Amino acid sequence: MNISGKKTRRLRNVVITLAIICITPLCEKGRMLSGARSVNTLAGRELVCAIDLGNDMYGSHGLETGFNYELMSRFAQDNHCSVRIVAAGKKDNYIDSLRQGSVDIVITHDIDSLSDGEIDILRQVTDCSVWALNSPEDNDAMLLNRWISYIKTTEDYSRMSDKYSISYNPYKRAEKGIRTSTISPYDGLIKKHARQLGWDWRMLASVLYQESRFAIGATSVRGAQGLMQVMPSTARHYGMDNPLDPEQNIIAGTRHLMRLQNMFKKEGIEGEELIKFTLAAYNAGEGRIIDCRNLAASRQLDNSRWDETVKVIPLMREDSILEEKAVKLGKFQGHETIDYIDQVFSHYNAFCEICPFI
Repeated sequence: MNISGKKTRRLRNVVITLAIICITPLCEKGRMLSGARSVNTLAGRELVCAIDLGNDMYGSHGLETGFNYELMSRFAQDNHCSVRIVAAGKKDNYIDSLRQGSVDIVITHDIDSLSDGEIDILRQVTDCSVWALNSPEDNDAMLLNRWISYIKTTEDYSRMSDKYSISYNPYKRAEKGIRTSTISPYDGLIKKHARQLGWDWRMLASVLYQESRFAIGATSVRGAQGLMQVMPSTARHYGMDNPLDPEQNIIAGTRHLMRLQNMFKKEGIEGEELIKFTLAAYNAGEGRIIDCRNLAASRQLDNSRWDETVKVIPLMREDSILEEKAVKLGKFQGHETIDYIDQVFSHYNAFCEICPFI
């Protein structure tokens, strides 16, 4: 009886020990997510994060802005806070904003500008980006550093890093004979909104590739921003308040495409021609394309076909076009728009080659 009791106690002790061994790592993980503190100082707070990594549309570091955007979004989710992530404008000094407290976190390449003692430089996230924090709470810096240390050990981090570091150039991938179901970091969003537009998702992906090379931080000299290079006036019209947000940008861009497409559809244009006119208006503005179609009709050309309509563009470059009643907006060079259509369809063919899956 005593022997049996001793065995029972020993077995119970073994079970308790094993339970402690198993539970401890889970507790450690929980502490890591919350900065190893029983109270998460960031929980419930609203933070502003400015990403100042430049225009990585043609950069050498890949899609760094997109990677940090997703990583910061994951940080907010894990730590039960909300983060508004914005792009640092060329004229904005977000380091000063960080010092003054109007911005909570800055993600930047420029570590030299953070060398004073007022700003906590957090653990370097990648080879070319660091997160910086200016907070009266010392524990905030500890929390972010511990979370970065934790997340970099996970499969999720490896997945995100891989997703934003590979080349999505469809021509290079086609040359290598690559066949894949993935053509961008944003395939899920592209498929979702292409369905609403009624397009093959690879065609919408081709527009994004032409506009931004899938770089959410892409900007143009004319002020267009984000994945679909949405102009500020278009953004306001469709209720987009953060052009850096991938889904907001795609929603605004596809809604604008849908409005243009519906306009040409009412004119009886269909199929591939409908897509070409829609893209032309997206690039040049609907007024320019209406002028081209009106001039084509006045010259007895079939203005429901893009290849026929572009025949009048050389005329649109002449001073004499200012006397044409069919033309309301004056001269139009048109080179960029013609190239735009050709390039988007070239991208589409390349994407179809490497991704023969609808």
